[in-house]
Order: sequence, then structure tokens, then C-alpha cells
Amino acid sequence: MTLSALRDSSLQPWRRAVFALLAGGSWAAAVSAMATLLAADGMSLLDAAMVLCFALSIPMVVLGFWNALIGAAILLFARNPLAVVAPFAARRAPTRATSRAQGARAQGKTAIVMPVFNEDPDRVFRHLRHVLDSLDLAGQAEGYEVFLLSDSNRPEIVAAEQYGIAQWRREDHRPARLHYRRRDENTGFKAGNLWDFVERWGDGFDYMVVLDADSVMSGARVAEMVGLMDANPRIGILQSLSVGLPAASFFARVFQFGMRQGMLTHTLGAAWWQGDAGPYWGHNAVIRLAPFKAACALPVLPGSPPLGGHILSHDQVEAALMRAHGYEVRVLPEEGGSYEEMPPSLPEFIKRDLRWCQGNMQYLRLLGRRGFRVMGRVQLALAVLMYTAALFWLLFLLLGFGQVLLGNLLPRGGLLSATQAEAVRGPLDNTLAVTGVGLLVVMLGMTFAPKLLGYALTLVQRDRRRSHGGALRVGVGALAETVFSVLLAPVVMIAQSVFIAGLFFGRKVQWNAQTRDTHAVPFTAALGGFWLQAVLGIGGALLLAAKAPAVLPWAAPLLIGLALAPAFTWATAHPLAARVGARLNLCIVPEERHGDAGLPAPRLRQSGRAGGPVVPVQARSSRMD
Repeated sequence: MTLSALRDSSLQPWRRAVFALLAGGSWAAAVSAMATLLAADGMSLLDAAMVLCFALSIPMVVLGFWNALIGAAILLFARNPLAVVAPFAARRAPTRATSRAQGARAQGKTAIVMPVFNEDPDRVFRHLRHVLDSLDLAGQAEGYEVFLLSDSNRPEIVAAEQYGIAQWRREDHRPARLHYRRRDENTGFKAGNLWDFVERWGDGFDYMVVLDADSVMSGARVAEMVGLMDANPRIGILQSLSVGLPAASFFARVFQFGMRQGMLTHTLGAAWWQGDAGPYWGHNAVIRLAPFKAACALPVLPGSPPLGGHILSHDQVEAALMRAHGYEVRVLPEEGGSYEEMPPSLPEFIKRDLRWCQGNMQYLRLLGRRGFRVMGRVQLALAVLMYTAALFWLLFLLLGFGQVLLGNLLPRGGLLSATQAEAVRGPLDNTLAVTGVGLLVVMLGMTFAPKLLGYALTLVQRDRRRSHGGALRVGVGALAETVFSVLLAPVVMIAQSVFIAGLFFGRKVQWNAQTRDTHAVPFTAALGGFWLQAVLGIGGALLLAAKAPAVLPWAAPLLIGLALAPAFTWATAHPLAARVGARLNLCIVPEERHGDAGLPAPRLRQSGRAGGPVVPVQARSSRMD
């Protein structure tokens, strides 16, 4: 173990303690302030329920704030950020540019694997060929083999996969390194597909690089990460920081711009305290196969789906098992060479999000299971809180609206009587007003801080600012993305909340392929998919206007986002919005601006004539039962 690794290991407990104090103290202060506000006229059981819902809805906001703040501080003030959060990679930092261009010759034999299930074969081969071709160009392809692991069951897609691999073998100078395997049954979903590879071929390789159909990596980044694995034998999983590919659709263009601004600071901050118990996101990562095979077989959960059966979101469970086996799970918090595609429309985004939601909610049955370390359980718990936060925030809002609309019809008393509260109400009025405004400002600040810090860093760092088109384009993009996020958030909140509630009544998603190419969403389809949000938004606005007009301005951002959900869905998927966004270079990213050589280009589904309008494609996305 190197000196830097020893220093990092000794600092981890202290960093985690500091982070726990910062995040825990912020959470406790916010909950205390909310309880003070609600108890001003007597704490009823309904008020207590609101405090509980508020307490359970904000942990991810608080954690995200401190992750981003710590990450931004490291980027601004650390001479070598990698030395602070990823010492295993810091010694390679001075030659990073050279490594990207040439890579470091890896000694370990590596399988590049892509599990697919009825995915677009053109996209699959485009991404796989990019990885291998860039390895060839860098002179680093020796020791790498490619495995397309198919669970596809649609005859036309299976035929296209078989034709594509045969054609690739005919064209490749080393066809023996290209493999195609197809299972007849999709047992265990993606995790089962990968595990079949591990059992059949895992002993013949040191590492596997896992890709999804919508993700791609440069050969230089792959070679660099494999080299880091060679140099650090205690790392079991090394996760890259993947960012959005240049997007054709307006929805994906704006979403991935905002995600990119917040991801680097968030990931750096999380790596600062998570250290050797970091995340694994299921793709664009390098895995050491021997310990993975020894420790990471997934259990089949008791009970029936959706919460029982095969584990759908395999990644964080495998990371927790790898860490429990004594190997490190690390993230390389550095942009470049690792990409993924964003969903091209709101319906596709929701479908993907609900698939993850169902998989993460299964972790509830793993939190108390033996065999995990503390940090492994923390990662699983955070994955659950990522989705339950929406449900508890919705319950908090509904309870609050109920109190406002029903007023004196609701019973008071309970934990603190109205008489007791009245005795101290007068002297506290000003304090309560300050507390209420302060809490609102603090929570809004914490919510928007990760992206705002990212935008600020982009503006103050010259190279980063120029790569995004200059200060004006960054500012306009930030404004557009902020409005976009404000409209999107309540729509997603309702979708997640309804889905989580349905999970306990047997509702689930079928994990099929997504529609990944840009496509239009007819307004009738948008209305059919998001009518509930529209009804809640319009109905809530009418009720508040009639019963509590003073509250309406405060609720406006939430209600407007809900009321406009169908129009937002239609507009952000419209081909005209895509063309205007591209023409104006709105929310531009470095790869789009500089034309990163060899990156797979975004595709649009078009009519027969060249340059024709984008038309809807047949949906092959996740179905909800």
C-alpha cells in the first residue's frame, strides 16, 4: 500500500464523521425549524405527521448540498483534486493528457461486455465498435475482447444482431476477439445476463468493462482505468464519471446540460467522504472478475415481484458485496471519455426512472441482511431515499394544503394545546416569520445549490467556460435549464409517488428496451400520460384561489409545473424545439462544440425524405402492469 493510500485510509473515518455532523446537523436544524413553525398554534397529530414527512423528504437534498459544496471547494482550492479524493489515480494526473492520447499498456486481460435485451442493433454495434476502434487507434487493443451478451427475444432484432456480429468479424483484422452469446430466457434480467458471462468466461479474464446499450467509452479512458486496476490490486470496482452524449432532442439536450454541471462537484464531494466504499452505477465501470465471482452473486429475494424475486437494480448491491469481501469500490471523478445517452422525451425519462425506482425499493429487503458493512448499508439506504423522498414530500404538501383549505374544520390539540401555544404566540410572531422565511430560503438554496455551484465553476474557470461556448451561452443555458427543472420536478414527484404506492399493491414495470432515438410525442399521448399531473395542478390552483388566495403565489411553481405537464411533454419532444435548440447552441457541451472525434452522433427518427420532420416511433419501452 502506497503512502498516499495509507493517508487516505486514515482520513476516511474523520471525513465521514465530519460529513455526518454537517449533514446531520443541517437536517436536524431544518426539521426543528419546521416543527417550530407548525407548533405555533398548537401541535396536532396532523402537524406531527407533517413534521415526520418533512424529515423523511429532505435527506437527499441535504446530502446533495454538502456533497456539491465540498466538491466545489476541492475544485477551487485543491492544487490536485485527484490527490484529495482519489489518491490511487493522483500520481497519474501529471501525464493525464498523454494517457488519454496513448493510454497505459494494460497487463490484465479484459472483456468488454454489453448486455442487451431487444435493443437497437445499430446503436449497439456503433458503440461497441467505437470502443474497440479507439483502442486500436491508441495501440492498446492487445488483451481486450468484446462480448455482446444478448437476451433479445424479438426475431428481427436477433437476426440483426447475428448479422451485425458476422459482418464485424468479416471486417475486423482479429475476428477471434469478437463474441456473441444469446440466452433463450431473460432470467435475472441484466444481472442474470452478466452473471452468465461471469460463470462461463470469467475465469479467462482479469477484468470486465461493463457497458449499456446507451453508453460508450473511449479506448484511452478504458485503457487508463484498466491500468489503474493493474496498479491498485485492492480495487474491486472502478467507476468512471459518465456524462451525457451530445443530444438531438430538446429534452435530452437541456437535461444533460444541467446534469453535467452538477455531477462533477457532487461526485467529488461524495468521493471525499465515501472513499473506498463508493458507488457503482452499473455501466462504464471496470470490475475485477475474481472477487466479483467469489462475492457478488445476487440473492433471490423472498416473496413475489415487484419487491421480491430477482434483484433488478443490481449495481449498488454488487458494490456492497464487493466491499464486504474486502475490496475497494472507487470512483474516478474526472470528466472525459465516458458517456451515456439521455432519454429523448419525458415519457421515456419517466419509464427509465420508474424501472430504477422499482429496483431500488427492493433494497428495503436487504438493509437488515447479514453480510454488508456499514457503508454498504448506507449506500443501499441512500438509493431507497432517492425515491421515497418524493412520496414523503407529496404527503407533506397534501397535508399542508389540507390544513390551509380546511382550516378550523380540522381538530387541534395533541402534543401542544392551542391554549399553551396562544400564551406564547404574541412574542414569537416576529421570530416565527423570520424562521419561516429563513427555512424557505435555506431549503431552496440547498435544492438548487449543486447545479448553481456547477454553473459558477464553469463561469469562473476559463477553459471550462470556453468549452461550453462562453459566459453568455452558459448563462442562457443555466436559465433555460433552471426553468426546465422547476417544471419537471413536480411532474416526476407525482409519477414516483404514485408508482411507489402502487408497488405495495403489486404494480411493476416490465424491463424491456427503451426508445432511445429522438421522437415526437403527440399532444394526445402527452395528455394521456400526464393527465393526473394536469388535474392536480389546475384543481389545486382553483381550490387555493377560492379558499386561500394568499398561498397561491407560494404554490405557483409547483402548480404551474403540474398544470403544464402535457404541454411541457409535447413541446420538449417537438422536432422544432430540437432544431431551434441546436441552431442557437443552447445548452451546448464541449463534445458538441469541438466535435469530439469518433463519438457516436445522436440520431433522429425521420420521415422518408432527407431533412424531413421527426416522427413518432413505435414504443418499445418499459410497460407498467
